[in-house]
Amino acid sequence: MEDLLSFLMGVIGNIISVLVFLSPLKTFWRIVKQRSTEEFESVPYICSLLCSSLWAYYALTKSGELLVATINGFGIVVETTYLILFLIFSPRRMRMKTGILVGILDVGILAAAIGVTKMTLQGEKRTEALGFICAALNILMYAAPLSAMKTVVTTKSVEYMPFLLSFFLSINGGVWTFYSLLLPDYFLMVPNGAGFVLGVVQLVLYAIYRNPKSLKKNNVSDAGLVEEPLISSYSITAPDHS
Repeated sequence: MEDLLSFLMGVIGNIISVLVFLSPLKTFWRIVKQRSTEEFESVPYICSLLCSSLWAYYALTKSGELLVATINGFGIVVETTYLILFLIFSPRRMRMKTGILVGILDVGILAAAIGVTKMTLQGEKRTEALGFICAALNILMYAAPLSAMKTVVTTKSVEYMPFLLSFFLSINGGVWTFYSLLLPDYFLMVPNGAGFVLGVVQLVLYAIYRNPKSLKKNNVSDAGLVEEPLISSYSITAPDHS
């Protein structure tokens, strides 16, 4: 019965995670339409790709983690697509920055993590080492929206903190935390528990600052111009961390 429940929770988690991975589609539709990445940052998507890749490898080294492997495989495809669009529509300076970071993080660090753990560790030790690495990266990933949350509080606007992403992040973190407790898998539980808490905080901020009128009132300069808020886009690959 417990195995069936954990499987069902994993399936639900996969479905929600798909929605999390696809939640930035509106942002990228805007980028394609404007043929410009504007002030959006590529770093969250670069980190998401690294996390998805490492979690997929972790799941492949541990028995009973097929659902984790499949959703992160999907995440790899989606995040790679986002980055390709970013490289196509970003200005030269951002394109260079993105390319360098992809080379360092998504190629260099990923290859080093896989190579070192594969050559020096075996069995459970390799799985545990990968779990620690994935959990640590996931926690850092969940910290990525903090800059966006700061912008929300400063500008009193939620324009650049997508509601759907925050909503699905909360549900996703909660479902995968419950799933990891059933296995149990504490490497999954810790980062997804953190993601659940962070998602709830974002929803609270959204409820407080969803009225854009305060932005216009507070940002009008002496010259009668409205200051533009800094854009801080992010994509938390939930379970990539799943």
